[in-house]
Amino acid sequence: MSRPARHLYVHLPFCAHRCGYCDFVTVVGRSGQHAAYVDALLRELELERGLLAGELETVFLGGGTPTFTALPDLLRLLEALPAAEEVTVEANPETVTPGLARALRGAGVTRISLGAQTFRQRLLDVLERVARPDDVRSALRHLRDAGFDNISLDLIYGIPGQSASDLEADLDDALVLAPEHLSCYELEAKPGTRFTHAWGTELARQADAMEDYFERVVARLTGSGYRWYETANFCRVDTDGRDLRARHNLAYWLGRDYLGLGIGAVSTVENRRWRNAPRLGRYLEALAAGRPPEREVERLDPGVQARERVMLGLRLDEPLPLAGLRPALDAEGLARAEQLGLAVDGGQTLALTRRGRFLGGGVTAEILA
Repeated sequence: MSRPARHLYVHLPFCAHRCGYCDFVTVVGRSGQHAAYVDALLRELELERGLLAGELETVFLGGGTPTFTALPDLLRLLEALPAAEEVTVEANPETVTPGLARALRGAGVTRISLGAQTFRQRLLDVLERVARPDDVRSALRHLRDAGFDNISLDLIYGIPGQSASDLEADLDDALVLAPEHLSCYELEAKPGTRFTHAWGTELARQADAMEDYFERVVARLTGSGYRWYETANFCRVDTDGRDLRARHNLAYWLGRDYLGLGIGAVSTVENRRWRNAPRLGRYLEALAAGRPPEREVERLDPGVQARERVMLGLRLDEPLPLAGLRPALDAEGLARAEQLGLAVDGGQTLALTRRGRFLGGGVTAEILA
């Protein structure tokens, strides 16, 4: 391999409970298996270490709820992982205590991604979230007291029962906390889940409001000094020159190679992508025996890679360099997008206009061959 991966994702699946809308690979409880799972992660890391560069740019611990993992095991994992310039840990607000915040900071974590989702109690109940609005505020205070100066908040819009004024109030509450980064996602409820069965009619109604909600989010956050650098992501423009974009996620959008560890984790290295099977028991058994976990492996031909590079790159606010990517574009579709004022073909680069970014995936689909 010519260029080892400089980005590492680690999946910690354990949660106190499963929220109704969640479709991530999660495991409820299982406190007796936390230590064994960390052991397995570290064995998988040793098996795949040759794919990683000697110095990493980013490490990201996602879930699940990484901060629900037993703290001694979480700290043991962090100590054993390769050092990186950016180390992010996802956290649910109710798990963040002063002691946890200090422990994470002491373990070299540089960035926390906090799942707020909404500050409206009735909407938290709809989402089946455990955290209360004040838990978010307390968690952020504990993290600040521990020295964290790079905190991201997640918000969700399109929640059943949410109004435009609810969304505006959520944005107000989030901005009062002055996070360095905000991720604002449209609620995606998978068909056939108990959540869609319970809220199907209201989800259909909310679908009609999504475009308006999206525009409200962008207007409010950019008007408050945040950079709309990716479709759903905003970062503060810092006066001391720090780049507060999420560097790990930016690596995905820029088509960088990355290694993923843990159940359900995805890796993309050169022309291969693989996904670990989501079964906890089989994962533990395989790695206890010194074998890699079960995986689905996909070969990525140059055409697929080029299309993905365009699709992901156009989510960003910087023009996409087109070197080697022209074959992935539909010339007529691109011309139509330009005529409609949705895209700008700069010859060497391609970018969506502001209106094109609001329409996002639809414009990109038109442009791709």
